[in-house]
Amino acid sequence: MHPVLFRIPGLDFPLRTFGALVACGILFGIWVWGRLLARYGNDPRGDPQRGSQVALWLVVGILVGARLFYVGVETTRYLAAGLNKEQIAFLNGEEHGTTALTPEAAEAARRVSVGHDFLHDPFKILLIWQGGLVMYGGLIGGILFGLYGARKYGLDPWNGFDTGLLCGFIGLILGRVGCLLVGDDYGSVVPSAWEQSWRPLHLPNGGEIGPLTIRVPSLEWLSQNPESLFDHDLAGKVLWATQPWMSLNALLIALCGCIWLKYRRHYGVPAALMLVQYAVCRFTIEIFRGDEVRGVWFGGKLSTSQLVSVVVFASGLWLFVRRRRTPAVVVRG
Repeated sequence: MHPVLFRIPGLDFPLRTFGALVACGILFGIWVWGRLLARYGNDPRGDPQRGSQVALWLVVGILVGARLFYVGVETTRYLAAGLNKEQIAFLNGEEHGTTALTPEAAEAARRVSVGHDFLHDPFKILLIWQGGLVMYGGLIGGILFGLYGARKYGLDPWNGFDTGLLCGFIGLILGRVGCLLVGDDYGSVVPSAWEQSWRPLHLPNGGEIGPLTIRVPSLEWLSQNPESLFDHDLAGKVLWATQPWMSLNALLIALCGCIWLKYRRHYGVPAALMLVQYAVCRFTIEIFRGDEVRGVWFGGKLSTSQLVSVVVFASGLWLFVRRRRTPAVVVRG
Protein backbone atom coordinates (compact mmCIF):
# COMPACT_ATOMS: atom_id res chain seq x y z
CA MET A 1 0.00 0.00 0.00
CA HIS A 2 2.95 2.32 0.69
CA PRO A 3 6.21 0.37 0.16
CA VAL A 4 8.63 3.32 0.25
CA LEU A 5 8.54 5.66 3.24
CA PHE A 6 10.66 8.30 1.48
CA ARG A 7 13.79 8.61 -0.62
CA ILE A 8 16.97 10.07 0.84
CA PRO A 9 17.59 13.43 -0.91
CA GLY A 10 20.62 13.51 -3.16
CA LEU A 11 21.07 9.74 -3.14
CA ASP A 12 17.64 8.69 -4.40
CA PHE A 13 17.96 5.78 -1.97
CA PRO A 14 14.55 4.47 -0.85
CA LEU A 15 13.86 4.02 2.84
CA ARG A 16 11.41 1.15 2.69
CA THR A 17 8.44 1.09 5.01
CA PHE A 18 8.83 -2.61 5.72
CA GLY A 19 12.40 -2.27 6.96
CA ALA A 20 11.59 0.84 8.99
CA LEU A 21 8.66 -0.83 10.78
CA VAL A 22 10.59 -4.05 11.43
CA ALA A 23 13.40 -1.99 12.96
CA CYS A 24 10.91 0.00 15.08
CA GLY A 25 9.27 -3.23 16.22
CA ILE A 26 12.60 -4.73 17.28
CA LEU A 27 13.72 -1.59 19.13
CA PHE A 28 10.38 -1.18 20.90
CA GLY A 29 10.36 -4.86 21.86
CA ILE A 30 13.86 -4.58 23.35
CA TRP A 31 12.81 -1.51 25.35
CA VAL A 32 9.77 -3.34 26.77
CA TRP A 33 11.95 -6.38 27.52
CA GLY A 34 14.18 -4.29 29.77
CA ARG A 35 11.15 -3.12 31.75
CA LEU A 36 9.80 -6.65 32.09
CA LEU A 37 13.15 -7.96 33.29
CA ALA A 38 13.25 -5.20 35.89
CA ARG A 39 9.84 -6.31 37.13
CA TYR A 40 9.95 -10.08 36.75
CA GLY A 41 13.69 -10.82 36.64
CA ASN A 42 15.61 -12.67 39.33
CA ASP A 43 17.86 -9.63 39.70
CA PRO A 44 15.81 -6.43 39.19
CA ARG A 45 18.92 -4.30 38.75
CA GLY A 46 21.25 -6.65 36.92
CA ASP A 47 18.84 -8.48 34.62
CA PRO A 48 17.92 -5.42 32.50
CA GLN A 49 21.61 -4.82 31.88
CA ARG A 50 22.15 -8.47 30.99
CA GLY A 51 19.10 -8.30 28.77
CA SER A 52 20.56 -5.37 26.82
CA GLN A 53 23.65 -7.49 26.14
CA VAL A 54 21.59 -10.52 25.11
CA ALA A 55 19.43 -8.31 22.89
CA LEU A 56 22.20 -8.03 20.32
CA TRP A 57 22.26 -11.81 19.94
CA LEU A 58 18.49 -11.87 19.74
CA VAL A 59 18.41 -9.32 16.92
CA VAL A 60 21.09 -11.19 14.98
CA GLY A 61 19.26 -14.48 15.48
CA ILE A 62 15.90 -13.06 14.43
CA LEU A 63 17.24 -11.44 11.27
CA VAL A 64 19.48 -14.34 10.25
CA GLY A 65 16.82 -16.97 10.91
CA ALA A 66 14.02 -15.02 9.24
CA ARG A 67 16.11 -14.24 6.18
CA LEU A 68 17.57 -17.72 5.73
CA PHE A 69 14.10 -19.28 5.98
CA TYR A 70 12.84 -16.90 3.30
CA VAL A 71 15.84 -17.53 1.05
CA GLY A 72 15.39 -21.28 1.46
CA VAL A 73 11.70 -21.13 0.53
CA GLU A 74 12.26 -18.92 -2.51
CA THR A 75 15.22 -20.88 -3.90
CA THR A 76 13.31 -24.12 -3.40
CA ARG A 77 10.36 -22.67 -5.37
CA TYR A 78 12.71 -21.64 -8.18
CA LEU A 79 14.46 -25.00 -8.38
CA ALA A 80 11.17 -26.90 -8.22
CA ALA A 81 9.62 -24.79 -11.00
CA GLY A 82 11.67 -26.57 -13.66
CA LEU A 83 12.10 -23.53 -15.92
CA ASN A 84 13.30 -24.07 -19.47
CA LYS A 85 16.26 -22.30 -21.09
CA GLU A 86 14.11 -19.53 -22.55
CA GLN A 87 12.55 -18.72 -19.18
CA ILE A 88 15.96 -18.64 -17.49
CA ALA A 89 17.25 -16.38 -20.25
CA PHE A 90 14.23 -14.14 -19.67
CA LEU A 91 15.07 -13.84 -15.97
CA ASN A 92 18.69 -13.11 -16.90
CA GLY A 93 17.50 -10.21 -19.05
CA GLU A 94 18.57 -11.72 -22.34
CA GLU A 95 16.59 -10.50 -25.35
CA HIS A 96 16.21 -13.85 -27.09
CA GLY A 97 14.59 -15.28 -23.97
CA THR A 98 12.04 -12.45 -23.96
CA THR A 99 10.97 -12.92 -27.57
CA ALA A 100 10.67 -16.71 -27.32
CA LEU A 101 8.27 -16.77 -24.37
CA THR A 102 4.50 -16.79 -24.25
CA PRO A 103 2.89 -14.41 -21.72
CA GLU A 104 1.97 -17.40 -19.53
CA ALA A 105 5.54 -18.73 -19.51
CA ALA A 106 6.91 -15.27 -18.73
CA GLU A 107 4.51 -14.88 -15.79
CA ALA A 108 5.50 -18.32 -14.46
CA ALA A 109 9.13 -17.24 -14.57
CA ARG A 110 8.41 -13.95 -12.80
CA ARG A 111 6.75 -15.76 -9.91
CA VAL A 112 9.99 -17.52 -9.01
CA SER A 113 12.32 -14.67 -9.97
CA VAL A 114 13.28 -14.00 -6.35
CA GLY A 115 14.80 -17.45 -5.93
CA HIS A 116 16.58 -17.04 -9.27
CA ASP A 117 18.08 -13.75 -8.10
CA PHE A 118 19.32 -15.27 -4.85
CA LEU A 119 21.13 -18.06 -6.69
CA HIS A 120 22.61 -15.86 -9.42
CA ASP A 121 23.35 -12.80 -7.28
CA PRO A 122 23.92 -13.94 -3.67
CA PHE A 123 24.54 -10.34 -2.60
CA LYS A 124 20.78 -9.81 -2.73
CA ILE A 125 20.42 -12.16 0.23
CA LEU A 126 21.76 -9.33 2.38
CA LEU A 127 19.17 -6.77 1.22
CA ILE A 128 16.70 -7.48 4.02
CA TRP A 129 15.32 -3.92 3.98
CA GLN A 130 13.63 -4.77 0.68
CA GLY A 131 11.43 -7.33 2.44
CA GLY A 132 11.64 -11.08 2.70
CA LEU A 133 11.62 -12.21 6.33
CA VAL A 134 9.76 -15.30 7.57
CA MET A 135 8.45 -15.08 11.12
CA TYR A 136 8.98 -18.74 11.95
CA GLY A 137 12.60 -18.51 10.84
CA GLY A 138 13.03 -15.45 13.04
CA LEU A 139 11.43 -17.30 15.96
CA ILE A 140 13.80 -20.24 15.66
CA GLY A 141 16.85 -18.04 15.13
CA GLY A 142 15.90 -15.76 18.02
CA ILE A 143 15.46 -18.67 20.42
CA LEU A 144 18.78 -20.29 19.50
CA PHE A 145 20.84 -17.10 19.53
CA GLY A 146 18.99 -15.79 22.58
CA LEU A 147 19.70 -18.98 24.52
CA TYR A 148 23.38 -18.66 23.68
CA GLY A 149 23.41 -15.00 24.73
CA ALA A 150 21.55 -15.72 27.98
CA ARG A 151 24.06 -18.36 29.00
CA LYS A 152 26.96 -16.13 27.95
CA TYR A 153 25.84 -13.17 30.08
CA GLY A 154 24.22 -14.99 33.00
CA LEU A 155 20.56 -14.26 32.30
CA ASP A 156 18.18 -17.02 33.41
CA PRO A 157 17.27 -18.69 30.07
CA TRP A 158 13.70 -19.65 31.04
CA ASN A 159 12.83 -16.26 32.47
CA GLY A 160 14.41 -14.68 29.41
CA PHE A 161 12.33 -16.97 27.19
CA ASP A 162 9.06 -16.00 28.89
CA THR A 163 9.68 -12.27 28.82
CA GLY A 164 11.57 -12.19 25.52
CA LEU A 165 8.93 -14.10 23.56
CA LEU A 166 6.25 -11.75 24.86
CA CYS A 167 8.27 -8.77 23.63
CA GLY A 168 8.82 -10.54 20.31
CA PHE A 169 5.08 -10.56 19.71
CA ILE A 170 4.89 -6.90 20.69
CA GLY A 171 7.45 -6.13 18.00
CA LEU A 172 5.60 -8.35 15.53
CA ILE A 173 2.57 -6.06 15.73
CA LEU A 174 4.53 -3.34 13.93
CA GLY A 175 6.35 -5.77 11.65
CA ARG A 176 3.10 -7.10 10.22
CA VAL A 177 1.95 -3.56 9.48
CA GLY A 178 5.09 -3.36 7.34
CA CYS A 179 3.92 -6.48 5.48
CA LEU A 180 0.66 -4.73 4.63
CA LEU A 181 2.36 -1.57 3.40
CA VAL A 182 4.83 -3.44 1.18
CA GLY A 183 2.14 -5.78 -0.18
CA ASP A 184 3.54 -8.99 1.31
CA ASP A 185 1.71 -11.90 2.97
CA TYR A 186 -1.58 -10.95 1.34
CA GLY A 187 -4.76 -13.01 1.46
CA SER A 188 -6.61 -14.81 -1.31
CA VAL A 189 -9.35 -13.23 -3.41
CA VAL A 190 -12.55 -13.15 -1.38
CA PRO A 191 -15.84 -14.73 -2.54
CA SER A 192 -18.26 -12.31 -4.18
CA ALA A 193 -20.50 -12.33 -1.10
CA TRP A 194 -17.72 -10.60 0.90
CA GLU A 195 -16.58 -8.08 -1.70
CA GLN A 196 -18.69 -5.31 -0.22
CA SER A 197 -17.43 -5.79 3.34
CA TRP A 198 -16.63 -2.66 5.32
CA ARG A 199 -13.30 -1.01 4.37
CA PRO A 200 -13.17 2.30 6.25
CA LEU A 201 -9.71 3.45 5.08
CA HIS A 202 -9.52 4.59 1.43
CA LEU A 203 -6.15 5.43 -0.11
CA PRO A 204 -5.37 7.72 -3.08
CA ASN A 205 -3.75 4.81 -4.97
CA GLY A 206 -7.05 2.93 -5.15
CA GLY A 207 -6.33 0.70 -2.17
CA GLU A 208 -8.72 0.18 0.72
CA ILE A 209 -8.17 -1.35 4.15
CA GLY A 210 -10.80 -2.85 6.45
CA PRO A 211 -10.99 -5.30 9.34
CA LEU A 212 -11.92 -8.24 7.11
CA THR A 213 -10.77 -7.38 3.61
CA ILE A 214 -8.49 -5.06 1.66
CA ARG A 215 -8.62 -3.79 -1.90
CA VAL A 216 -5.34 -3.91 -3.85
CA PRO A 217 -4.23 -0.58 -5.39
CA SER A 218 -4.83 0.12 -9.07
CA LEU A 219 -2.76 -1.41 -11.86
CA GLU A 220 -1.42 2.02 -12.79
CA TRP A 221 -0.11 2.53 -9.26
CA LEU A 222 1.41 -0.97 -9.07
CA SER A 223 3.18 -0.39 -12.38
CA GLN A 224 4.62 2.88 -11.09
CA ASN A 225 5.65 1.33 -7.75
CA PRO A 226 7.58 -1.87 -8.48
CA GLU A 227 8.66 -2.05 -4.82
CA SER A 228 5.16 -3.29 -3.96
CA LEU A 229 4.92 -7.08 -3.75
CA PHE A 230 1.28 -7.34 -4.83
CA ASP A 231 0.95 -9.32 -8.05
CA HIS A 232 -0.22 -7.10 -10.91
CA ASP A 233 -3.07 -9.46 -11.77
CA LEU A 234 -4.55 -8.66 -8.34
CA ALA A 235 -4.87 -4.94 -9.08
CA GLY A 236 -8.21 -3.60 -7.85
CA LYS A 237 -9.31 -6.95 -6.43
CA VAL A 238 -10.59 -7.55 -2.90
CA LEU A 239 -8.48 -9.87 -0.71
CA TRP A 240 -8.74 -11.21 2.80
CA ALA A 241 -6.94 -8.83 5.19
CA THR A 242 -4.44 -11.41 6.46
CA GLN A 243 -1.72 -8.85 7.27
CA PRO A 244 -3.92 -6.86 9.71
CA TRP A 245 -5.17 -10.17 11.11
CA MET A 246 -1.61 -11.19 11.94
CA SER A 247 -0.95 -7.87 13.65
CA LEU A 248 -4.11 -8.28 15.72
CA ASN A 249 -3.13 -11.87 16.46
CA ALA A 250 0.26 -10.72 17.76
CA LEU A 251 -1.49 -8.10 19.92
CA LEU A 252 -3.84 -10.71 21.38
CA ILE A 253 -0.97 -13.09 22.17
CA ALA A 254 0.99 -10.26 23.80
CA LEU A 255 -1.98 -9.35 26.01
CA CYS A 256 -2.48 -12.98 27.02
CA GLY A 257 1.27 -13.27 27.62
CA CYS A 258 1.12 -10.34 30.05
CA ILE A 259 -1.57 -12.13 32.06
CA TRP A 260 0.28 -15.46 32.04
CA LEU A 261 3.49 -13.72 33.09
CA LYS A 262 1.79 -11.88 35.93
CA TYR A 263 0.33 -15.08 37.40
CA ARG A 264 3.24 -17.33 36.42
CA ARG A 265 4.01 -20.26 38.71
CA HIS A 266 6.56 -22.08 36.55
CA TYR A 267 9.26 -20.70 34.29
CA GLY A 268 8.64 -21.55 30.66
CA VAL A 269 4.86 -22.01 30.94
CA PRO A 270 3.95 -18.54 29.59
CA ALA A 271 6.28 -19.09 26.63
CA ALA A 272 4.76 -22.52 25.97
CA LEU A 273 1.23 -21.11 26.00
CA MET A 274 2.20 -18.31 23.61
CA LEU A 275 3.75 -20.82 21.21
CA VAL A 276 0.60 -22.96 21.25
CA GLN A 277 -1.65 -19.94 20.74
CA TYR A 278 0.42 -18.60 17.88
CA ALA A 279 0.61 -21.97 16.14
CA VAL A 280 -3.18 -22.41 16.20
CA CYS A 281 -3.91 -18.88 15.02
CA ARG A 282 -1.21 -18.88 12.35
CA PHE A 283 -2.42 -22.24 10.97
CA THR A 284 -5.93 -20.79 10.72
CA ILE A 285 -4.89 -17.52 9.07
CA GLU A 286 -2.83 -19.46 6.52
CA ILE A 287 -6.08 -20.93 5.16
CA PHE A 288 -6.96 -17.46 3.89
CA ARG A 289 -3.52 -16.62 2.49
CA GLY A 290 -3.19 -16.16 -1.25
CA ASP A 291 0.45 -15.51 -2.11
CA GLU A 292 2.34 -18.09 -4.11
CA VAL A 293 4.44 -19.57 -1.30
CA ARG A 294 1.38 -20.75 0.65
CA GLY A 295 0.58 -24.16 -0.85
CA VAL A 296 3.61 -26.30 -1.52
CA TRP A 297 2.88 -29.61 0.21
CA PHE A 298 0.43 -32.44 -0.41
CA GLY A 299 -0.85 -31.02 -3.65
CA GLY A 300 -1.10 -27.48 -2.30
CA LYS A 301 -3.28 -28.44 0.67
CA LEU A 302 -0.82 -27.25 3.31
CA SER A 303 1.68 -24.41 3.29
CA THR A 304 5.16 -24.55 4.76
CA SER A 305 4.02 -22.29 7.60
CA GLN A 306 1.15 -24.66 8.42
CA LEU A 307 3.54 -27.59 8.65
CA VAL A 308 5.81 -25.57 10.92
CA SER A 309 2.74 -24.58 12.96
CA VAL A 310 2.04 -28.24 13.66
CA VAL A 311 5.60 -28.70 14.94
CA VAL A 312 5.43 -25.53 17.04
CA PHE A 313 2.07 -26.57 18.50
CA ALA A 314 3.41 -29.98 19.51
CA SER A 315 6.58 -28.41 20.92
CA GLY A 316 4.56 -25.89 22.91
CA LEU A 317 2.38 -28.60 24.43
CA TRP A 318 5.42 -30.71 25.29
CA LEU A 319 7.11 -27.68 26.88
CA PHE A 320 3.96 -26.81 28.84
CA VAL A 321 3.71 -30.29 30.35
CA ARG A 322 7.42 -30.47 31.08
CA ARG A 323 7.71 -27.06 32.71
CA ARG A 324 4.62 -27.62 34.85
CA ARG A 325 6.59 -30.33 36.64
CA THR A 326 9.37 -27.96 37.68
CA PRO A 327 9.45 -26.21 41.07
CA ALA A 328 7.20 -23.18 41.41
CA VAL A 329 8.78 -19.75 41.14
CA VAL A 330 8.39 -16.86 43.50
CA VAL A 331 5.88 -14.49 41.95
CA ARG A 332 7.17 -10.93 41.68
CA GLY A 333 5.66 -7.70 40.43
